[in-house]
Amino acid sequence: MHDAVTAAAVEAVWRIESARIVAALARITGDLGLAEDLAQEALVEALEQWPSVGAPRNPGAWLTAVAKRRAIDGWRRRERLDDRYRAIAHETAEAGEQDWEPIPDDVLRLVFTACSPVLSRESQVALTLRVVGGLTTTEIGRLLLVPVPTVQARITRAKKALAAAHVPFETPEPAEWASRLTAVLGVVYLVFTEGHTATSGPEWLRPDLAEEALRLGRMLAGLLPQEPEVHGLVALMELQASRFAARRGPAGEPVLLADQDRTRWDRAQIARGRAALARAAELGGAPGPYALQAAIAEQHAIAPSVPATDWPAIVRLYDALLRLRANPVVELNRAVAVSMASGPAAGLALVDDLAVRGVLPANHLLPSIRGELLDRLGRTEEARDALQQAAALATNDRVRAVLLAKAAAG
Repeated sequence: MHDAVTAAAVEAVWRIESARIVAALARITGDLGLAEDLAQEALVEALEQWPSVGAPRNPGAWLTAVAKRRAIDGWRRRERLDDRYRAIAHETAEAGEQDWEPIPDDVLRLVFTACSPVLSRESQVALTLRVVGGLTTTEIGRLLLVPVPTVQARITRAKKALAAAHVPFETPEPAEWASRLTAVLGVVYLVFTEGHTATSGPEWLRPDLAEEALRLGRMLAGLLPQEPEVHGLVALMELQASRFAARRGPAGEPVLLADQDRTRWDRAQIARGRAALARAAELGGAPGPYALQAAIAEQHAIAPSVPATDWPAIVRLYDALLRLRANPVVELNRAVAVSMASGPAAGLALVDDLAVRGVLPANHLLPSIRGELLDRLGRTEEARDALQQAAALATNDRVRAVLLAKAAAG
C-alpha cells in the first residue's frame, strides 16, 4: 500500500473510530491521557506496517488490539503485574481482533469523564472535542474561535487534572449528573456542529460525527427522560440532520437552504425531531437554548419554501435565544432572519453593526452574509469584495469554492 494511501486510510479510520478506540482503552487502563497516548502509538504502528501488509479487514479492532498490547507491555516493564494486567492479558489472549466490538456506553462514559467538574468549562469542551470528536487542535481552535496554543494548553491541563484527581472512567451516579449535564449537552452539540458544517478539510459535511452526536443525545434522553433540554437538544439535532441528503450536490458541493430540494428532506426524522421538541415543551418551564434553536429549525422544516417561511416567528425565537445566550453567531443568524422578514437593508444594518464591533474577525460567516445582502440590494461591486474576503477567510475547501463562484458570478 502506497504511503500516501496508507496515511489517508489511517486518517479516515481515526476520524470514524477514534472515540470508540480511546473509550475502550480508557475503560481498560482507567487513565484517559494514557488511553489517547496508546491510541496514537497504535496509529504510528499502522503507518509503519500497513504499507507492506495492507490494511486489516477491521482497522478499528486492529488499532485497539495493538494499543492493548502496548498497555500490557508497559505494565510488564514497570513490573506491575496486578489483577488488572492479568485480566486484560487473559482477555487479549482469548479474544481475536475480529471478535472486538466497542461497548456502546463507552463513548458516553468518555463524555462524562471529559466533563468532570474538576475541569473548567473550557477544558471540558476542548478535551471532549479532541477525544470524542477526534478533531485536531487546529479544528477545535476554529470551532471555538480561540488560538491553537490555547486549545493545546487546555487539553494538556485537562489530562493532568483528571489524572491528579483520579477521576474514574465511568458514567457517574444519577445524583452527579446535574453538575455535568450542561457541559455534556454542550460538547455533544459541538461534536454535532462539526459534523453539520466541517470547519476545515475537503468535505462540507461529516455525517459520521453528526450521527455519533445524535446517538449520544438519544442515549442521554433515555437516561434523563425528565430533562427538557436533553429532548430539546435531540430535537435540534434530528431536525438539522433531516436536511443532510439535500445539503450536498452530486459532486459533494454545498447546497444552501434556498436551493435545496425539500423532497429530499427526511420526513421521518423531522417527525422525530418535532416529537422530541413537543416532549420538551410538555415537561414544562421556559424553553432553554437548545429547545429554542430546535423551534427555529422546526419553522424551516415545516415551511414549503424559503419565501413561505414564517420569518417573523424566527426573529422572535432568535430574540428569546439572545436573552438566554448572547453570542455573535446567533446575532448574525438573527440578522439573516431580519433581512428575510423586513428586507435586506434592515439585515445589512445589523451585520454592519457587528462588523463595527469587531466580532468574528477571522471568520468567513460575517463577510459572506454581508456579501449576500449587498448583492440583494444591487450593490454588486461591494458584494463581490465581501464574498472574496469571505473566501479568503474560509477554512473549508467546499465553502471557499462556493464563495469564489458567487464572487465571480456577481
